[in-house]
Amino acid sequence: MNLQIDKRYITLDEITKASNIEISKENEFLDYINHTHNFLMNEIKDGKPIYGITTGYGASGKNYVSYEDSKTLQKNLFRFHGCGIGVNLSKKVCRYAVIMRTISLSKARSGVSVELLKRLELLIKEDIIPVIPSQGSVGASGDLTPLSYIAAVIAGEREVYYKGKIKDVMEVYNELNIPAYEFKPKEALAIMNGTTIMSAIALDAIEEFEIVLNSMESYVAGMFEVLLGDDTPVEDFVHESKPFSGQIETAKNIKNKIQGSKLTHGRDDRYDKFFADNDLNIQDTYSMRCAPQVLGVIRDNLVISKNWVETEINSVNDNPLIDGENKKIYTSGNFYGGYVAHAMDTLKICAANLADLLDKEFALLVDHKFNRGLGENLKLSHEPFYHGFKAMQISLSSLSADVIKNTTAASIHSRPTESLNQDKVSMGTTAANDFAKMIPDLYNMLSIAFIGMAQAVDIRGKGEVSPHLKNIHDEIRNIAKPLYEDRRMDFDIVNINKVLRSAKLV
Repeated sequence: MNLQIDKRYITLDEITKASNIEISKENEFLDYINHTHNFLMNEIKDGKPIYGITTGYGASGKNYVSYEDSKTLQKNLFRFHGCGIGVNLSKKVCRYAVIMRTISLSKARSGVSVELLKRLELLIKEDIIPVIPSQGSVGASGDLTPLSYIAAVIAGEREVYYKGKIKDVMEVYNELNIPAYEFKPKEALAIMNGTTIMSAIALDAIEEFEIVLNSMESYVAGMFEVLLGDDTPVEDFVHESKPFSGQIETAKNIKNKIQGSKLTHGRDDRYDKFFADNDLNIQDTYSMRCAPQVLGVIRDNLVISKNWVETEINSVNDNPLIDGENKKIYTSGNFYGGYVAHAMDTLKICAANLADLLDKEFALLVDHKFNRGLGENLKLSHEPFYHGFKAMQISLSSLSADVIKNTTAASIHSRPTESLNQDKVSMGTTAANDFAKMIPDLYNMLSIAFIGMAQAVDIRGKGEVSPHLKNIHDEIRNIAKPLYEDRRMDFDIVNINKVLRSAKLV
């Protein structure tokens, strides 16, 4: 999809589906960009001290810089911030960052030129994507250090992802006969002084987490079946009685996925069998019965978090802000990434609750005391020297601990920097990185759990399960064989992980 960028509101879905971007050619839009830019340039030429343009940065804002030196100031800004550390962000995240920065600067309140917007457009068109380290930002004044890698690439410095390799950007520019861009006053600052990196990391992690959540609902539905569960907890009446939209949606999803199962039963069956079956409790455990309530909270928080990230992406979050129409300049703090920070800290808690629920449910599945006849550790053989899924359950549980221990809110760990000018910062990029780091563990947990689920279906009988669970079983058995004798299963986990990531188990 070709994404046209002007002043309009752009959705997360448009960004994720964009194969290319195009700066609007509408005269009204171009005139608005030029009008704001020209106003700012005239103010600079008149000798007015304007933060970050004709003054130093942060606590150095008391130092005046002449118009003649303002371009050098912009160049030095991205150069002295070239101290990013940690693993590089993926090409996908870095590409999102370029698109998002273009969206923000196209609101015509940053004072940049049309030429800069066209250069950002060119990076996406030619698939020249800046390589950006993941660490080095406190989330205010925006993602200065990581965003300096976009600014530097525009100016012909540092490295890019290009044709499957990491290459020096000038090597690529020379190959394509593209000159390095020379920043006009304020333009490097406008690139760097924003919340784009945390937003790009957040969007990518949210995409993955949605797959995790949808897959988790499939797993829970399967648990209702293979544990011969009571489907009363997903009936409409229950959730109409507590009408949170996420809870209602999750319950409906689970209810729809167990349709056609011969293994689940309703509330009347449980009443009828109460005196005849001493092993049958009047109701199932919390991890089964409360699954819609647990996952529903996550669904609702995901909606809120997506709205916040989307709003952040469509905001003008650099400093100073330029009002070309009314000829005013505003120094402010929109670069503070508090909304993204709180969204990511919240989703970290959501991820931990999902991991905890999955850990509890898988423990039920493999434990012969609770799995209603599936046997000890889901063994297909009754030989005493076989161990089934004993170690798989240990691995899954260890991963749940890895997820849960990282739920401390990053946003409360504000670190004063830059001579106490940046004395209260958002830590939004740290929060986004923390959340993103949870996703691989969640995928691996689900991979183990679904392999166990397929084993449970083999024990119960494939003809007894719902069409939805049968399809999941077929997907898994195309890759991972049933476990008869003890063998290594790490390759199975890796292969099912790939199936999960392709959203085939949702």
